[in-house]
Amino acid sequence: MKNAKILFSLVFTLMAATVFGQSGTQRQPATLRPAPQQQARPQTQQPPAQQKQQQQQGQGERVPVDLQQADSLIGGTFNGQRIDKLIGNVIFKQKDGTLYADSVYQYKEQNVLEAFGNVRINQADTVNITGNQATYNGDTRSARITGNVVMRDPRMTLTTPSLDYNLNTRTATYTEGGTIVDPENRLVSKRGSYNTKTKMFDFQQDVNVTTADYNIVAQNMRYNTLTKVVYFQGPTFIQGQQGDLYAEEGTYNTITKISRFGRNAYILTKEYRLSGDKLYYDQNRGYGLAEVNVALKSLKDDVTIRGQVGRYWRDRGEAKVHGRPVMETIMDADTLYLSADTLYSQEAKGARTASMIFAYPNVKIFKSDLQGKADSLSYNRTDSIMHMNVKPVLWNDKSQLVSDTIHIQLRNKTIDRMYMYSNAFIASEDSLKNYNQVKGRDMTAFFTEGDIVRVNVNGNGESLYFALEGDTTLTGMNKAICSDMVLKFGQNKLKTISFLVQPDASFIPPHELGEDARQLEGFAWLADLRPTKEQVVAKPKSPVKKETAPAKKAPANSKKPAPKKKN
Repeated sequence: MKNAKILFSLVFTLMAATVFGQSGTQRQPATLRPAPQQQARPQTQQPPAQQKQQQQQGQGERVPVDLQQADSLIGGTFNGQRIDKLIGNVIFKQKDGTLYADSVYQYKEQNVLEAFGNVRINQADTVNITGNQATYNGDTRSARITGNVVMRDPRMTLTTPSLDYNLNTRTATYTEGGTIVDPENRLVSKRGSYNTKTKMFDFQQDVNVTTADYNIVAQNMRYNTLTKVVYFQGPTFIQGQQGDLYAEEGTYNTITKISRFGRNAYILTKEYRLSGDKLYYDQNRGYGLAEVNVALKSLKDDVTIRGQVGRYWRDRGEAKVHGRPVMETIMDADTLYLSADTLYSQEAKGARTASMIFAYPNVKIFKSDLQGKADSLSYNRTDSIMHMNVKPVLWNDKSQLVSDTIHIQLRNKTIDRMYMYSNAFIASEDSLKNYNQVKGRDMTAFFTEGDIVRVNVNGNGESLYFALEGDTTLTGMNKAICSDMVLKFGQNKLKTISFLVQPDASFIPPHELGEDARQLEGFAWLADLRPTKEQVVAKPKSPVKKETAPAKKAPANSKKPAPKKKN
């Protein structure tokens, strides 16, 4: 009985093969599961150039696609082509790739498959692609899948209307829009490709990445599903809850939250906009580093600091710029420039603290009607007070103001008052190169529309005032010693001096004026130190040295070198 069943099966198989060869309308019985192994197709001789091209593409010799399973088969010639129609639970295999479908048209001469219904392509048990239809070329080992396409590998899931997949290069390409989802991110773009070997996505046109912390918008971008690093090429916006970033090239690690940007990059927060040719930002630490053509702009009071290296600490509300930085702000409808070796900004941390800017050392100031220099300067942006420390000097038109410390009170971004503490000294040059001089312990200068209109001298007052006739002839010099004085100016020139208590005054005619009598003790005309705009805004001639990392501490159990013996 057993031998009879085997004989019956062989006869039935031979009969079915004969029918397939004669008719394109006969259906093979459902007992064809699995189908017999097909014989290899005889190789046709290809031109050497075509063989070389296929080898360069990784195709090598032509490998037929083998049928592994089908419920039924209809074979024949249609429109001059040999076609096998396989229906029901169809499985084909070629090398490490397997195709599943409800039905398949096999074009043997072209080594092409057309698959329909519940199509699935699997490669090496790691890549799975599903869709409604597919066309598979066995010579190029490439497939085009259409209709509700979903591609999965262990790292991500891609959905798209259509997809081209090359099993040789293991690269998928879509052009009708795609959405990629992995455990951390969601990425959308109009066009893109994915290399399953390198785990690298290339996105083009209308790219959008959504993470737990950021929303990224770009036109061209790459994304590694293994490292979770995003690579930018072209204008890219990164919007976050604690600030936004922009760049035209660079990388962003969605795991470590570290960005490295270039070309017109900037960080934008509620308080600052930090930009530079190179930009590093650590979101977890809230730390940003900008290099080359750095600009730090305070959005609250429209103050901009430019330099070569800038650092920003978000949580501390601090920013530092060095490399010959320059601060710019609008005052009196004019631009005030302030430069120093380092500019440091600190936001207010509470109602009782102030928002500050510190400049040090080698401070220089330029405004069309005000210039100055000092060793260091601090600017209280909350109270609008500027403090100049260590040998400060200010010039206002033809007047020079010097003291140990100078405080400038601003109102509506205009100089309102100036306080000069300890060894205060004001000098001005007249048309004959004489120097009118006033000194005292402290002074308070009052301004109107940026010009000095009055100066109060408080304590130890002394003055020298040269009397001129028609601004061309010296008629003498007034010398007075008085504790308190009031100086009044007009058109930035000293007009009158009022003495509040009985002065010790004298008038000296020109012929009695010696060189010693023309100067008060401590006088120095510092015009050579008066900064120009070019000197204040000039960039450093030599590149800024990069800060080196601190040396690592030796382990506690490491041996220390023996101290040298003294002679």
